Amino acid sequence: MYQRNTLRIGAALLGALMLGGCANQLPQRSEHEERLERRLLAHSLQIDVGEPRVLALPQRRVRIHEQKTFEVTAFEVTRRYDRYTPYQPWRELYEVPLGAVAVVAGIGANIVNVVMLGRLPDSVTKDWINYGFAGLNPAMNVESNGRSEQNLAKIDEVQQDKRTEYSSLPWAERPVLVKAGKETHELSTDRAGMLRLNLLDGPFADHDASQIGTLLLSVEDPQDGTSADATLLVSRDLRGKLREAHALIYDDLEEDEVSHWVHRVKRLSDLGLEEEASELEQSLIELTRNDPELQQEFLHALLKDAGRLAADPGED
Repeated sequence: MYQRNTLRIGAALLGALMLGGCANQLPQRSEHEERLERRLLAHSLQIDVGEPRVLALPQRRVRIHEQKTFEVTAFEVTRRYDRYTPYQPWRELYEVPLGAVAVVAGIGANIVNVVMLGRLPDSVTKDWINYGFAGLNPAMNVESNGRSEQNLAKIDEVQQDKRTEYSSLPWAERPVLVKAGKETHELSTDRAGMLRLNLLDGPFADHDASQIGTLLLSVEDPQDGTSADATLLVSRDLRGKLREAHALIYDDLEEDEVSHWVHRVKRLSDLGLEEEASELEQSLIELTRNDPELQQEFLHALLKDAGRLAADPGED
């Protein structure tokens, strides 16, 4: 009875061994790479409103930059992987007979190697025998790089370098809050981090800009709360011109006579608002493009009464 139980236990252990098998370990593999660790040391925003700080003209270009200081640490990272050939029992159907052949061939190769004074390579004398015994082992498959698997065994990091880096980038296409009097407007910079302010255009045109004495510009990075403010003053002389200039630019043009068009352009120029005068002049030329006779009348009057020589930019 005792002998029968022993045989059963032995058979069960052998069956478990055949089903579970052992992984055939392969040479360890390593990967090398460089890792950079960046730590933010300082972050600031700068608003350059230009000079002078008092606006004498309704337009101003404001440049905004973002500056950062980083501590950069470089590491050399080595990852080591344990590789193995997973056990598959069905492969023993062909590995066992191939293993027997390899063992016989390996023994024969070693005998020949003795005669040849050790001139045969290890791939014949040793590898054949190793392959053969692995194939004969019913609990292990032979090595196979093609179906090998791996597990991360260890990570080694060695610090190579530590340095400080600085970056200065435009506040590109980001919001800027502009407080004008009691109103606050959200404007946006362009790709170069430039904000174009015009008290006769945009949200300012919808309000009485003549009452604005101060422009407060503010920006903030929502990620860490870094912010910056800057102030522009509006001169009293400019405030006195803004209401009249607004009427000259935005009052209905189509109901006016040509002489009144010329008056508007000339008056803007007399107020020192040459850029606005040129823009209105080009708008009127565009308005009369489909009426060449009226356009020529306007250009002639513009030259005669205002001394301004203009031409249709759409002409070749």
